[in-house]
Amino acid sequence: MSEMSFEDMLNESFKTIRTGEVVTGKVIDVKPDYIIVNIGYKSDGIITRNDYSADSSLDLTAEVKPGDEIEAKVRKVNDGEGLVSLSHRDVISEKSNQRIKEAFENKELITGKVDRVVNGGLSVIFEGVRIFIPASLVSDMFERDLSKYAGTDIEFVITEFNPQKHRIIGDRKHLILERKAAAKEALLATIKEGDVIDGTVKNITDFGAFVDLGGADGLLHISEMSWGRTENPKKVYKPGQELRVMIKEINGDKIALTRKFPDENPWVLALTKYAVGNIVRGRVARLADFGAFVNLEPGIDALLHVSQISSERVEKPSDVLKVGDEIVAKVTELNAADKKISLSIKALNAPEHEHKEAPKEEDVVSVYTDSDDEEIVEEVVETAAEETEETSDAE
Repeated sequence: MSEMSFEDMLNESFKTIRTGEVVTGKVIDVKPDYIIVNIGYKSDGIITRNDYSADSSLDLTAEVKPGDEIEAKVRKVNDGEGLVSLSHRDVISEKSNQRIKEAFENKELITGKVDRVVNGGLSVIFEGVRIFIPASLVSDMFERDLSKYAGTDIEFVITEFNPQKHRIIGDRKHLILERKAAAKEALLATIKEGDVIDGTVKNITDFGAFVDLGGADGLLHISEMSWGRTENPKKVYKPGQELRVMIKEINGDKIALTRKFPDENPWVLALTKYAVGNIVRGRVARLADFGAFVNLEPGIDALLHVSQISSERVEKPSDVLKVGDEIVAKVTELNAADKKISLSIKALNAPEHEHKEAPKEEDVVSVYTDSDDEEIVEEVVETAAEETEETSDAE
């Protein structure tokens, strides 16, 4: 019998390995993008970052250290460089696939980290396995830019599991819809008409704003945004703005909102401010063929009929007035129930006032806003009727 060479005896001392076999080794060196492992074979094994995890940005030096034991599957006995190509990821994938299969069958909610945003959706890592969430299943609304999800943890359910075809699909959209439905049901069970609550402006249209009430959206119509006139909602509100609103009406799952709070109703004090005979100042808000609408304060407009603009004949209000003009006039009619006020400039020059001077600044009720409705200037003084009475007494 021939004697064995030293090399043969050395090789005999090492175990044999086969492609596809799972081996356990000890880490002897770690670099950011690969690991060297002693697996008891004549050649050491190498695990690249891609063969360690599906996370391509992973720094291996932060994951393992020399001396750690690690399981891996043999991919190639010789990788061409004299090392054994190993895959820790394959071992983890087999275990994770079983875990994912259970989650799929049980419709279990799981959490994964978005590895990267890819064409058409998100690539999410769950227990070392890459799961794809199509853009149409990321949210309950269309999102053109998904970059905000990169690097974040998101919850979802598995809706398709086919590891043989490397096809594992996640769904986040229906999870969001289910949660919103539950939150909406809970909200509708607790709110009632007349409640004042806080919300967040979600989006704005020409006819109003949709406000997130924390479970359901309510519509704040343009006509309900203030007691005054709102021309353009987009100039008043912006998405994300916190807003206090009142529940005006609940019709099924539709919620109508208002910002016309009763305690801010300008008509509450109208009987005093705009009593017949009071002299007031306002600003022309709109012109019509029959007269001009004068804004006295937010929520209160008065009609200055064309016949009351001047003691001289006026064919059209636009002949002597324009929108934005400030005018001083006398209240000739007040119907608080129907919210109607009539004014007259002509009445200031009526015969009963001929012996008096023109109204002084301090004798005019001035309750109106500037064009931006930023400041309310309010000055309530004696009515013209009271002034006339005092003058008569003095005489």
